Amino acid sequence: MNELSPLHLLLQTAVAFASTIAFAVIFHTPRRELLYTGLTGGAGWLVYLLSMGLGGGVVAASFLATLALTALSRMFSFARKAPVTVFLICGIFPLVPGAGIYYTGYYFFMGSNAQALDKGLETIKIAVAIALGIGFVLSLPQVLFSFKRKGR
Repeated sequence: MNELSPLHLLLQTAVAFASTIAFAVIFHTPRRELLYTGLTGGAGWLVYLLSMGLGGGVVAASFLATLALTALSRMFSFARKAPVTVFLICGIFPLVPGAGIYYTGYYFFMGSNAQALDKGLETIKIAVAIALGIGFVLSLPQVLFSFKRKGR
């Protein structure tokens, strides 16, 4: 299957949407916000897939996806009158490099120090890209993410 085929994008985004909601349920996110947490996680993963499909590396794709999902989290925060962390913490779930952490430990304990170092550095780069993306968007003024309603 082509990496950027519509079916591939749809399936991967749907799984990210569902897994984000499952993560939100485990962490007792209010029920009324579950759909929006799923949308945040799905949108972030879609941006990640598109970035990877267009030739971006895993670090750059993680950074761009984090920018998108953090901006969406801020928009939902304002529109839903809920803390931004409700959407951000759940939405970031698909991007967290859990497999990278696992394989770093695996290679280390199996004695493959070069592979452990390589995977560990990549994992740290991804984590830094995610932190920078969150920091950048959260440092922008709130007015960029709020929508003025007419008549108020």
